[in-house]
Amino acid sequence: MILALAGNQNCGKTTLFNALTGSNQHVGNFPGVTVEQKIGTVKKTRDGSDVKIVDLPGIYSLSPYSNEEIVSRDYIFNEKPDGIINIVDASNIERNLYLTLQLASLGIPMVIALNMMDEVKSNGGSINTKKLSEILGVPVVPISAAKGEGIEELKDVFIRVVENKEKPKPVDYCTGEVHRAIHSLMHMIEDHAADAGISRRFAATKLVEGDESMAKRLKLSQNEIETIEHTLIELEHEAGVDAQAAIADMRYDFIQDAVEKTVTKMSTDSKQHKMSVAIDKILTNKYVGLPIFFIIMGIVFYLSFDLIGGNLTDLCETAIDAGIEAFRSWMTDFGTNPVVISLLCDGALKGIGSILSFLPTIVVLFLFLSIMEDSGYMARVAYIMDKLLRKIGLSGKSFVPLLIGFGCTVPAVLSTRTLSSERDKKMTIMLLPFMTCTAKLPIYGFMASIFFPDHTGLVTLSLYILGLLLAVVMGLILKNTLYKGKSVPFVMELPNYRIPGLKTTLLLLFEKARDFIVRAFTVIFGASVIIWFLQCFDIRFNIVTDTESGMLAQIAKLIAPVFSPLGFGNWRAVTALISGFMAKEAVVSILQVLTNKDTAITDIFTAASAYSFLVFTLLYTPCVATVAAIRREFGNRRKGVMVALLQSVYAWVIALVIYRLILLFV
Repeated sequence: MILALAGNQNCGKTTLFNALTGSNQHVGNFPGVTVEQKIGTVKKTRDGSDVKIVDLPGIYSLSPYSNEEIVSRDYIFNEKPDGIINIVDASNIERNLYLTLQLASLGIPMVIALNMMDEVKSNGGSINTKKLSEILGVPVVPISAAKGEGIEELKDVFIRVVENKEKPKPVDYCTGEVHRAIHSLMHMIEDHAADAGISRRFAATKLVEGDESMAKRLKLSQNEIETIEHTLIELEHEAGVDAQAAIADMRYDFIQDAVEKTVTKMSTDSKQHKMSVAIDKILTNKYVGLPIFFIIMGIVFYLSFDLIGGNLTDLCETAIDAGIEAFRSWMTDFGTNPVVISLLCDGALKGIGSILSFLPTIVVLFLFLSIMEDSGYMARVAYIMDKLLRKIGLSGKSFVPLLIGFGCTVPAVLSTRTLSSERDKKMTIMLLPFMTCTAKLPIYGFMASIFFPDHTGLVTLSLYILGLLLAVVMGLILKNTLYKGKSVPFVMELPNYRIPGLKTTLLLLFEKARDFIVRAFTVIFGASVIIWFLQCFDIRFNIVTDTESGMLAQIAKLIAPVFSPLGFGNWRAVTALISGFMAKEAVVSILQVLTNKDTAITDIFTAASAYSFLVFTLLYTPCVATVAAIRREFGNRRKGVMVALLQSVYAWVIALVIYRLILLFV
């Protein structure tokens, strides 16, 4: 049994998905969190049934005008799920029911999950779900996904509906000229709709709306297409508006009537809405909105890299070093071969430990970012960023992928699928590598704590800002060269502010910590061992007494001169950068592996060259997973390689300029 979970953006769809399946999918209080289909299995139901739920992207209609709508519609048409769970925001029911009417006309077994009923009740409102169910011809179950209320009842209802194949009861709300147009087309396309496996009412309605993709799916003849065009001309002449507007008016008239009969509203706006409006007068103000955002981010970085995260990282690093030395001492006393001790302590454990010590900083940073996102503030940031992004040819909607890029570039690349313009999508992807992902944070923290111990947070913040400024420059270049044209209009729902959910926040932190640890014990472990081996053995596989004679040094020395103008033409620094192509976290672990009693990190870098190294790290080739994601989204292997090369050249030039400026003024 497979069910599709469909609903508007920001209606609690992913929260319900998590409640049903026990999954830990990312939940945020801004539109566009779900960027592709997610599949989970429902926790064991009362009758033991095995039910799979597919979480579709949030959409407002089944018209194929945006990538989200295309993904959702194609899944329903091509995969033919056994049923649909339509989640509806009870606090904004009029808007949500527009999609409901379209889903019901598909003729697929369906249940409406009326979410956020707790908010409706707390604000003095009520909804007669039994009456609403009768009007819509679909079972309606009141729930609160965030609190887990009504979930078991919802399971029972959708299992019953699907097993009994209870299709929505036909509700004919057509009137006048629209009624005549739809019903005449229903008779004409009946055979075509049956062959395509599509409800004839849904197909006829889409044809009236001028949906060309539906005409292709039905395989209509030229004569039939001309008949449809003639029908639309008559409809628009009689209605006095275009066909799409006539259909929309018809639906909203029906929805308004249904709401009047079933919903008891409050006499005033909800508490949450009034509070949100009051806060937005400050946070979205055109004069102080951006300065407030930068101040908030400055405080977040100070707490993450200095006051809280920085101190916790120092304690963690001390504990890990003590643990490694204790293990070394035990191995020595046990009489273990020195080569094995070096492999384990100087290779694997030192590499992994250097990454794990930064786990507290990562967790603290994402704690604050999760609170900002779950509260609804990040949606406001996208809104106030719209004006700035338009200057480089993008809209505020591109801010969401750019924001996700501060976590990991791979899902950020995937999230560009929510952008309706192919131009905006490709241009946004080109700018994503300029965002500082979490994999780069250990590099910033490691280098800054050694060379700028009193200004770690400030140095890290400067790199974030530099990345943003350079992204603006690159955006202006792309806008006037490869991607000329205007960005699409920006429309985004601003959800009410909410107190961040403890469970949601903890789940996000757990995911980030788990991913970080998994990468430390897989990619970083492997890279550390390989680097140790290449460092300690020569080309004849003899152990070397001087690392300068090892295979690694000999290979890296061939490349090192390229980086000499940037201030770090040392083979150890070059080796770390090469390993960063596999995973950026590896840069720190490899530097740790390559430094010892004879060669400290301060022997490789000066303060000026350390900052130059950080700038290059910020900008150079993304990790291999990101390059693969970019290649997949562009549909062209050469594009992925081109982005990688372009980033490296760009990084070299900017690092050179900054290094020379530092030497000039310091």
